[in-house]
Amino acid sequence: MYIDRHDAPGVTPEELANAHRLDVAIQDKYGVHYHTYWFDPENGTVFCLAEGPSKQAIETVHRESHGLLASIILELDEFVPLNNFFGSLPNHPVGAAYTAPALRAIVFTDVCGSVAQTQQLGDEGHMQLLREHNEIVRSELVTHDGREIKHTGDGIMAAFTSVVSAVAFAVEVQRRLHERNQKATTPFDVSIGISAGEPVTDDHDDLFGAAVQLAARLCAAASSGDIAVSVAVRELCIGKPFRFDDHGELMLKGMSEPTQTYAVSWRE
Repeated sequence: MYIDRHDAPGVTPEELANAHRLDVAIQDKYGVHYHTYWFDPENGTVFCLAEGPSKQAIETVHRESHGLLASIILELDEFVPLNNFFGSLPNHPVGAAYTAPALRAIVFTDVCGSVAQTQQLGDEGHMQLLREHNEIVRSELVTHDGREIKHTGDGIMAAFTSVVSAVAFAVEVQRRLHERNQKATTPFDVSIGISAGEPVTDDHDDLFGAAVQLAARLCAAASSGDIAVSVAVRELCIGKPFRFDDHGELMLKGMSEPTQTYAVSWRE
């Protein structure tokens, strides 16, 4: 399975639908099957999802059918949770014009101080706190249309089609934890990191690799009980009922340059 990226500013939905129709018309010749594509008209990015024997076969279909070649072709790991990242895939008749942005919000949660908790409470005590975290996070994922990608040991990685929904999810998780801690004998805090990005970029060989890395680093840099977000997340929430505090530029692990960060103000 492969996903490729095209940067095609100015292309119309109709032109793209016709290009996809031309791909499908000759795909059998090369043992390729184009499943679907995502198209964001605002920035002219197109991502095609296809099966085939090789990257060369995927590229050859594009070259022969219409000549619009991808800048990157990424081979997907067979175990990658494609539907968890994207949600439902675009499903339209071949030749039908449509738009479907591929940008997704990536979220990491992390139970703070897990080592100290284990030392103080024992393994079972720490696991009980983790189970409470899991219940709150998973119930809010359902409420806000999020999709769990995986459990990280002390937290959960998730994806959202809507960046606004991802921020609303994080706010509600923190508020529920705060309410729980008001009456609990053993309080605990969670840090949350949120980024937003496209599935294929120049600097990563993994699906949503750049967005995943940034969200994980933001989560690690967030203070206990905080929600740290990227510039893109803040910009995509302009006009929404959230307040963002400027936390300045931070040197995040694995990043070559300082990264501008913001914190979502969730305390009422």
